[in-house]
Amino acid sequence: MAEKYNIRELALDTLIDMERTGRLSHIAIGEALVRLQYSSKQDRAFFTLLCEGTTEQRIYLDYVLDQFSHTKMRKCKPLIRNLLRMSAYQILFTAVRDAAACNEAVSIARKRGFRNLSGFVNGVLRTLVRQKLMIQLPDREADLNRFLSVRFSMPQWIVEELADRFGPEKTEDILAASLKIRPVTIRTNLSKICPEELAAELGREGITAEEAPWFPYAFHISDFDHIRRIPAFRQGLFSLQDISAMLPVAVADPAPGDFVIDVCAAPGGKALHAADLVGPSGRVLARDLTEYKTDLIRENNERTGFSWLETEVWDARKTDGRLAGKADLVIADLPCSGLGIMGRKNDIKYHVTRERIHELADLQREILSAVWPYVRPGGQLVFSTCTLTEEENEANVRWLTEHTPLKPVSIEDKLPLELTGRSGSQGMIQILPGLDEGDGFFVAKFCRLQE
Repeated sequence: MAEKYNIRELALDTLIDMERTGRLSHIAIGEALVRLQYSSKQDRAFFTLLCEGTTEQRIYLDYVLDQFSHTKMRKCKPLIRNLLRMSAYQILFTAVRDAAACNEAVSIARKRGFRNLSGFVNGVLRTLVRQKLMIQLPDREADLNRFLSVRFSMPQWIVEELADRFGPEKTEDILAASLKIRPVTIRTNLSKICPEELAAELGREGITAEEAPWFPYAFHISDFDHIRRIPAFRQGLFSLQDISAMLPVAVADPAPGDFVIDVCAAPGGKALHAADLVGPSGRVLARDLTEYKTDLIRENNERTGFSWLETEVWDARKTDGRLAGKADLVIADLPCSGLGIMGRKNDIKYHVTRERIHELADLQREILSAVWPYVRPGGQLVFSTCTLTEEENEANVRWLTEHTPLKPVSIEDKLPLELTGRSGSQGMIQILPGLDEGDGFFVAKFCRLQE
């Protein structure tokens, strides 16, 4: 018989664990969902909503709760602080009845040894219920960055960075997009099935497949329980991938028979995309730093069945002399701050710092300096990130141009029609969430000069 869990308590424990250890939300939530695998879909969805929503709105929730509590959230005990956040999230953002959110919070406080603080919990939440329509945000005119930080629950330094780079209007669009639910997007494995047949197959399984922008082989899917339970997924007919993440291989456009090296490949989406295009006459070498990461690639490839894709553990910072001048295409989708995918990973914003961005930019250049020699004369390197900072993106384009025999080449003729006329002629493009359809992404394409 499946063990019965109190969903709110399990969510509370997960939130406390994330705050105490700094563990990434998708890892902590994923582990908890394993325990809930035999629970109802409704319970699993409610647990995920509480954890992800409370995490995503943490700055806003603390700001609001501080207005109604004589003890600031940062000074509360961890259990009480996270209990108040989770309960306030239910009151402000969900269809849960206000009374139920309050009563459950008081019950949990008492059950978990905080009977003496149950009155405090009840008082703060009941006051929030009464006054939630009168919440005052920071004055927009007096301090726009502070307003945007609270309104979109974003660390203020990130707001300032984005505003300096993109201006206030685009920044507000980017921040708004970070709070929107992102669609589940898939890429058809063209070696196995055509897009029309895949859509029909999914339809027979009761899954809605809508054409995604940019690529005829991309779909947004809905009306399914778990991706791994979809027969077409288990058969390797499609891969999970956002449309922005499809861009690097799309602009590289490798030919059948090409040799491709993906230097930071886990979990394997771009390597699989490349394998789909180069076909059995080609070869894809997908590398990453650890066995855990290469296992992720291997697991995905076992499902999709590209026998010409090899996996290998390798530190991308070290040049492998055996591969010098051998690759038709090097894919360098490098570690980055991830500011372009905050809508999918709701706690990235709490882990990244300015110092970390500097460290990542240095790491990217260390990797690029090690892997560019793999490109044969006349071959290509595609550099990409899922972030929005100039230091991690355009600055690296300049560095590559100045320090290697790689030169930017136009991607204009390889871009989807909706993205043409921007910076594609300069060999690079920045995708902005909220202004473009996909996640935030940066892609640049280079060709090695003939010697």
